[in-house]
Amino acid sequence: MSIIKNCKRIVVKIGTSTLTYESGALNIRRIEALVRTLSDFKNAGHEIVMVSSGAVSAGVSRLALGEFPDTIQAKQACAAVGQIQLMKLYDSFFSNYGHTVAQILMTKDVFDNPKRFDFARGTFSELIKIGCVPIVNENDPVSIEELKFGGNDTLSAYVGVVCSADLIINLSDIDGLFDKNPRKYPDAKLVDRVEEINDEIFSYAEGAGTKLGTGGMITKLKAAKIATDNGIPMLIMNGEDPFRLYDILDGKHIGTYFAAKKG
Repeated sequence: MSIIKNCKRIVVKIGTSTLTYESGALNIRRIEALVRTLSDFKNAGHEIVMVSSGAVSAGVSRLALGEFPDTIQAKQACAAVGQIQLMKLYDSFFSNYGHTVAQILMTKDVFDNPKRFDFARGTFSELIKIGCVPIVNENDPVSIEELKFGGNDTLSAYVGVVCSADLIINLSDIDGLFDKNPRKYPDAKLVDRVEEINDEIFSYAEGAGTKLGTGGMITKLKAAKIATDNGIPMLIMNGEDPFRLYDILDGKHIGTYFAAKKG
């Protein structure tokens, strides 16, 4: 049975490695395929919210810096430039399929302050109600350490909570959770379903993500725990081929599914 079939509202998180080439330049072909697929999901009656990484990397490419910056100020500057490039692409591609996008940039204090949380929930609700596709990113150009989520894996979980999502799909550069690091151990086995995120599950995570991203499997597990503790299931799958989302719609099992805690 398809895990998407009965999910009305879906948050889709796209990592930097999925959106870009190794050079950091935006992978336009993959972004277009992703937008086409999500537009089709929307046409089928699903409500789509995107959490998109890639602003810093896109900024590095747009400014022709040649390498990833190593200071906070430089990263923030690149994010300010790159966010425009991302939204231009998303707006153009979604418009081709008849959908309107809305940009939301967030800092963690939105979720720490009940009043701001309620306002954020109302904004998401209204945007979805009028048919928009909210595209969310951390407000990297102005965020300070105390206001950061620690990566868009975590942000996607919080967005799922504020949106009352039925499912979060985390598109990454790995097929899912393995019982050990598949980049080091050829005999690593994919864990297809996790009922409870406990110490044993956390022990499977090792290392960081690509040099362009901000985290590895450990951040995804922490995000999955936030989501599932709040009654929202999460799926981690490889985003290299966005059209594989159709396989999930057809009931095929892909990646690692984290079951929501039952209230």
